[in-house]
Amino acid sequence: MANWAIRSAHDRVLEPSAGDAAFLVAAIGQLRQLGTGSDSKPVVEGVEIHAHSARIGRERVRAAGGIAKIQISDFFLVTPQPVYDTVIGNPPYIRYQDFTGDARARSREAAFRAGVSLSGLASSWAAFTIHSALFLKRGGRLALVLPAELLSVNYAAPVRRFLFSHFREVQVVLFEQQVFPEAEADVVLLLADGYLDGPTDHATFRQAKNADQLASLKGGQSWAPRDPASKWTGSLVDPKAVGVLQQLIESGSFTNLETWGDTTLGIVTGNNKYFTLSPERVKELGLRRNELLRLSPPGSSHLRGLTLTSEMLKRLGQQGQATYLFYPKDPPSSEASAYIEDGHRTGVDTAYKCRVRKVWYRVPLVPAAHLLLTCMNADTPRLTTNEAGALHLNSVHGIYLRDEHRQIGEELLPLASLNSVTLLHAELVGRAYGGGILKIEPREADVWAMPSPALVSARAKALRSVKAQVAQLLQTGQLLDAVAVVDKAVLIDGGYASTKNIEIVRCAQIALSGRRTTRAGSGH
Repeated sequence: MANWAIRSAHDRVLEPSAGDAAFLVAAIGQLRQLGTGSDSKPVVEGVEIHAHSARIGRERVRAAGGIAKIQISDFFLVTPQPVYDTVIGNPPYIRYQDFTGDARARSREAAFRAGVSLSGLASSWAAFTIHSALFLKRGGRLALVLPAELLSVNYAAPVRRFLFSHFREVQVVLFEQQVFPEAEADVVLLLADGYLDGPTDHATFRQAKNADQLASLKGGQSWAPRDPASKWTGSLVDPKAVGVLQQLIESGSFTNLETWGDTTLGIVTGNNKYFTLSPERVKELGLRRNELLRLSPPGSSHLRGLTLTSEMLKRLGQQGQATYLFYPKDPPSSEASAYIEDGHRTGVDTAYKCRVRKVWYRVPLVPAAHLLLTCMNADTPRLTTNEAGALHLNSVHGIYLRDEHRQIGEELLPLASLNSVTLLHAELVGRAYGGGILKIEPREADVWAMPSPALVSARAKALRSVKAQVAQLLQTGQLLDAVAVVDKAVLIDGGYASTKNIEIVRCAQIALSGRRTTRAGSGH
């Protein structure tokens, strides 16, 4: 990064959040190399909030043959002076749950100075990136190690827009393997050149297996998004595959999931271990059935087929899973009262979600959804028809179908959604988490590409003819075989996409999901 960012022995370099000055040490090496023949010691600058780290940083730069001017301060309190040729570093990644109070307020004020309004959900790196750019002179370069969230999370949209509008050239380096496995952080390198010489209409994406390959990076893929604020995950996909997806959407054959219905979060109990009960536990406690509600058990491993039936719930309960939600009458029965007293004795009522309720043991309900959507997935998000009419926890999402689409949606949408186009789009709208998990939130599910109601109706007979076969394949864990069956029944035989185009989409989806799992595996 220092080699890319520093191009003259006279470049003025700043490392914000300098820590022990790893980037400044690298900068000294590059400055000395560019200034061969000079006896003077290069001067580099930094900002660091911890005095001890700053002291170590100065010593390391001195040992490398340079001089470090490191200011001890919160970076967001430093007024930008646009005098630097390059800003280089590794911003702190503090998630919004821990990034609170005055620190968050200062960061948002710093971003706002650049005309960027950040969401309250933004992690620290987002404001850090914006604030860092303000220290650059015109034509300056920004080289940062950022979380891969830059590409995919909604709160990073203003950052993505800022980079395209303010820089002449934006490059992103992706890694097949995790660079910092011990931190469980999937990272990218942002290399932005030509500050205030923008805007640009494209970014160049380059792929490296790991950090050792950076020195030999060549080529790259140019990617021009319709809207730079939108997710950049499309940059990772074969443009031909994106073209197939776009054509199906523009023709009306595919639409978003919101066309079918509303996606919402599930029930928050505050303590699943207490409020969710297996049939055996219900029997032990002597609880009455009229003080229990039927429940899809915590987690989503049981939602990998097409339908959740009453018979399945019964089997899950026999296997010891929690298929009931404790929901006592008013007033509670003597058995329920005893269980409530036990919860009070063990401190269940002190948990935040319980404490803020009017009646701590009465969990706020959401209606039983028509379909259930798995939100944390090793392979791909799944839709399941909630034939059992069970309530669902916040480990899954509920989909409430519109009246005009309910009948065919309950019968066939989980099946029709198992096509390569929808699976590919899940990788684009969702976000990859540690361990290779693909997470999809309700707002992301709203824009997830699905076969349209018209297409599902037109291919209903073909879908019904393969439903039992697909269900059997899913039961034995053969997801990709099931998807191939649906692709043929819905898209190929229906004349909506050629075999060749479906193969392009399928390869793109496998490559993206493979990238997730490869990075997860490289962290062990």
